[in-house]
Amino acid sequence: MVNCTKCGRREAAIKLHYSGESLCVGCFIERFVKRVRTAIGRYRMLGPRDRIAVALSGGKDSLSLLHVLAKLEREHPQAELLAITVDEGIGAHRAKGLERARELCTKLGVEHVVVSFKELYGATLPEVLEAIKGRPGALDPCAYCGVLRRRAINEVAREVGADVIAVAHNLDDVIQAWLMNLLRNNLPRLVRFRPVTRAEHPKLVTRVRPFCLIPERETAFYAYVHGFHGPKTPCPYAKRALRNELRVFLNRLEHRHPGTKFALYRAFERLLPAVEASLPRARLRECERCGEPSSGRLCKACELLEQAGLA
Repeated sequence: MVNCTKCGRREAAIKLHYSGESLCVGCFIERFVKRVRTAIGRYRMLGPRDRIAVALSGGKDSLSLLHVLAKLEREHPQAELLAITVDEGIGAHRAKGLERARELCTKLGVEHVVVSFKELYGATLPEVLEAIKGRPGALDPCAYCGVLRRRAINEVAREVGADVIAVAHNLDDVIQAWLMNLLRNNLPRLVRFRPVTRAEHPKLVTRVRPFCLIPERETAFYAYVHGFHGPKTPCPYAKRALRNELRVFLNRLEHRHPGTKFALYRAFERLLPAVEASLPRARLRECERCGEPSSGRLCKACELLEQAGLA
């Protein structure tokens, strides 16, 4: 039996190889919440009077984020917390996620807003993907889902008067996103994906990532401890994504060289200001079709829906 290296009294439940710590459940939770506080403070993510909209998919990470922020929100009675869930129409995967999301919101007494692709765009994600099947230039399913989800969450958050959107991207998610955009030579998207993405247009809501300093393995353990299992039916499109290949690659590196993920995170943080300075300043306008913020004539969501013949 290995005792917790922090309290020295209880049996260790998890070992953090990059730091050499072995922690019991209590000390792990204390450290986890402290890391969230650190991220919020370091990047000035939240204010004491903010109306915070949590993007709640019903997966383990987003359930954990809502749980932690509900704890922290009790210390700031003037702050408000609500959750937004987007139903993409992905069968059993989404149905179970919705159920988990509703259960936790009810337990915590958090306002819960649910919106669907069908009501917003006139089609579910499977219907969008079927419409573009075999067409030249079609992107992978996660690209369509990501663009349409981001627009849906921003639209709903703006309508309910949220000051900020909190998303459950952990350390692994952030690094994977940076690497994906680097590999695709999408430098504007690379520099926008930061712990805090400040709103650059009146119709955009600032996005924050309170889990950005916490590895995926630790968010998974926090979820396990609190019984947040998320949907047992995986998303049918996840394995086709570049992100999944990068996840496997990074986990292998971290296993052989503990601390690699944090080193990559720090390296990108130092590089991003130089990359941003080299890019022309993009001026956002409004999409000619839907009126949402866009850098071109059409926003990305309308471009994709037009490609699918749904706009």
